[in-house]
Amino acid sequence: MQNDLVVLYEHPEWQKPLWGALEKRGVDFSVFDLKAGAFDPDSLPNARLYFNQASPSAYVRGNTRSVPLAMSLMRALELRGAKVLNGARAFALELRKSEQAALMAGLGIAHPKTLAFNDVDAALGLWRGGWPALVKPEQGGSGARMFLLNEPEELVRLLRDQASLWLPDNLLMLQEYFQVDAARGIVRMEFVGGKLLYAMRVVSHGAFNLCPSETCNPADGSEGACEIPEVRPAKPVEFYPYPEVPVEAVAIGERIVAAGGLDVAGIEYLEAADGRMVFYDVNANSNLRKPIGEAFGFDPFERVVDYLVEQIG
Repeated sequence: MQNDLVVLYEHPEWQKPLWGALEKRGVDFSVFDLKAGAFDPDSLPNARLYFNQASPSAYVRGNTRSVPLAMSLMRALELRGAKVLNGARAFALELRKSEQAALMAGLGIAHPKTLAFNDVDAALGLWRGGWPALVKPEQGGSGARMFLLNEPEELVRLLRDQASLWLPDNLLMLQEYFQVDAARGIVRMEFVGGKLLYAMRVVSHGAFNLCPSETCNPADGSEGACEIPEVRPAKPVEFYPYPEVPVEAVAIGERIVAAGGLDVAGIEYLEAADGRMVFYDVNANSNLRKPIGEAFGFDPFERVVDYLVEQIG
């Protein structure tokens, strides 16, 4: 089957607003479900454009096989000359938080001290980031399996008692922890085609899952339908339009997007006590939030469709 566009996906609820916008525009598209798929490298589909919407957090939904299939398929497509947005290079950056830190170090961008490790003793022998510290999966997503630890002994006990935290790739991260103004939260900027779409402030109330999808964090403050297990905070995560986002922050975000080969991306930073903007997360599967876009006067999914139609040519 030939289409103008094929969307690679794993989480259908996240994709419904995009699919609706594509249908409204009359775009000739099909979808490839990464949860249960197959492909023949000798006879790949002949679409004009592929758009990767795979998520690193697939494994916490029982869809561990989605990520390797997505990576293999995109590499095969690219080797055959296909045009893939948020392709293998961008997806690899999203999958590896240590790679994100290395990219920002190379660009001279402030970011948390970060240590990748597969052995606790080795990690504690090399860690210079101080305590408290965050431990998180190298392949993260949606705040899954993140813990704030106050001392080295907590790391030892955590991984002794919860050995499954090493999954899916047996690589974890220690990351420097920054206390932020709880009322201001963090800033997330969304980029499409290398340019800022909108910025928003995200107030977590202690949650790690800051997924902007209304499926996970509904606009009405209800519980949502996210499969990420975590103790819910007393208040739901809050999202606010941030039209006053500093020009410097946008410029840094643009540099990260360009250097990482990202077509559609969400870039997050926090404001440290000393006034620095500390960039700490790069998302290629950018779950947009319609009410935020509408606060700026547009439907963000329609803007993505504009970009996809432009790329189809």
